[in-house]
Amino acid sequence: MSEKIGRTVKVAGPLVVAENMAGTRMFDVVRVSENRLVGEIIVLRGDTASIQVYEETGGLGIGEPVYLTGAPLSVELGPGLLTAIFDGVQRPLDKIMKQEGDYITRGVEVPALSRDKKWHFLPKVKAGDKVVEGDIIGTVQETEIIEHRIMVPPGIFGTIEHIEEGEFTIVDTVCVLKDDNGVEKNITMLQRWPVRIPRPYKKKLKPQIPLISGQRILDTFIPVAKGGTACVPGPFGSGKTVIQHQLARWADAEIIVYVGCGERGNEMTDVLREFPELKDPKTGKPLLQRTVMIANTSNMPVAAREASVYTGITIGEYFRDMGYSVALMADSTSRWAEAMREISGRLEEMPGEEGYPAYLGRRIAEFYERSGYVKTIGSDDREGALSVIGAVSPPGGDLSDPVVQATLRVVRVFWSLEAELAYQRHFPAISWLRSYTLYKENLDSWFVENLGEEYIKQRDYTMALLQKEAQLQEIVRLVGAESLPIKDRLTLEITRSIREDFIQQNAFDDVDTYCSIEKQKLLLDLVLSFEPEAKRAIDAGVQFSKIAYMQERELIARAKFIPNDKVEEEYSIIKQRIHDAVDKLIAEVAEE
Repeated sequence: MSEKIGRTVKVAGPLVVAENMAGTRMFDVVRVSENRLVGEIIVLRGDTASIQVYEETGGLGIGEPVYLTGAPLSVELGPGLLTAIFDGVQRPLDKIMKQEGDYITRGVEVPALSRDKKWHFLPKVKAGDKVVEGDIIGTVQETEIIEHRIMVPPGIFGTIEHIEEGEFTIVDTVCVLKDDNGVEKNITMLQRWPVRIPRPYKKKLKPQIPLISGQRILDTFIPVAKGGTACVPGPFGSGKTVIQHQLARWADAEIIVYVGCGERGNEMTDVLREFPELKDPKTGKPLLQRTVMIANTSNMPVAAREASVYTGITIGEYFRDMGYSVALMADSTSRWAEAMREISGRLEEMPGEEGYPAYLGRRIAEFYERSGYVKTIGSDDREGALSVIGAVSPPGGDLSDPVVQATLRVVRVFWSLEAELAYQRHFPAISWLRSYTLYKENLDSWFVENLGEEYIKQRDYTMALLQKEAQLQEIVRLVGAESLPIKDRLTLEITRSIREDFIQQNAFDDVDTYCSIEKQKLLLDLVLSFEPEAKRAIDAGVQFSKIAYMQERELIARAKFIPNDKVEEEYSIIKQRIHDAVDKLIAEVAEE
């Protein structure tokens, strides 16, 4: 039960200043006024505390009581996280809607995880076994496709005194431990963890496995590693949110944490409507069964937006500790930074560049550094990965924006969205020339092992062709394509095919929305295989226009719409038809 200790002396939007707060600690959670609004102490001066309130403060006055909880802002971790929809401070929006209606009532207190639902607990250890922090003592089948692993909380170890299989709520004792001093400790399926403190791990490992997304431009040219970091900056309308949705749907991760931190409500609504209908490509079950959603839209309190990314990444770390590969999508971190700027302004702190707080870079770095491919705590050799992909929405698409620059200093993959490509209806509108990945050397051995050395050579050759095209386009703008030598005109034709038939991808097409890595290899080989055939025809004296406008080239263009499981059998047929068509052109020249 929280005790009344302070009273408000100032209210400025989400910032409330209270006096008589001696003895409190930084980041302690408090309840403000008789409405019991959730807040967090962010500044202490003497016996005065500045409180960041996570709810609407309209109508709050001077002299309101402040109640102390004695604990920092924490999240509840346990069975029930998956399929749930939370706000930025882990209030369960679906439960609140059933209880309060379509709008969140101020001060509403609903547990993040159900205290009534019973889960079937299956022990993995027995009485007499010694366990340490992080060890898995049992499992719960949380959804049809995800097994929730119940772990010994950090800081606890000892010998199992009692454990049994059965139906339990998350607050029931499922295991009793006795430590070295003979003190018994009851373990439940519920853990609490402060959101601003990273969860512990044994060791951070070198990320060497790609996070396959099913998006050709990302997987082939600019891959991110499992446990890696990436940012997607771009102007309004360039497709940041669609990219994030595609990654959330198709990324090769066992758990998805989607954080909407300040985006428009209609975008979040689309996500909430689509996800229950989407099928997991591996199991055929609803994708929502392995997804945690945090919805904090632009019209919700600004302070909760600032907390939402910490809530999301703490949940991600929890599933990582179980040994899962987790992908966290933050859309968008610019809104999070804007929330920091607003709170900083109300605290009257010295502003940095463009009004952002001076600690902006440190906060962004702290967030992304919580990613990683790690050896988890526990006596086994469990490994887990937490990949973090953040969208950034700089004003006017300006990549010199402080949030973009602070993010680029930390992340190792940069996917540059360009308005020019979006205006041309080229999606994903990611620039293949401006984007980069620093995981290339780490991941090449995986690609060689799984796709062969030839794939690496073709990928590098394709990128060299695209760079050459950029140079040739400068000449084309001056003198026209017809003035170029045949060799350069062929390069332009091949690169046009690479852009339109390989890089372009339709997120709303049932087949093209996801492209397996094996299909990507075959499609790339198919596009590039036209070049030697065309050179063979040119050497035989065939007119360039006849080669460029061969009807059979349409087969290459349509290949990406062949289902993933059928592309291999069609691949050889298409290559043969192209070969036969070139033979026919050469024969016609010979007859003339």
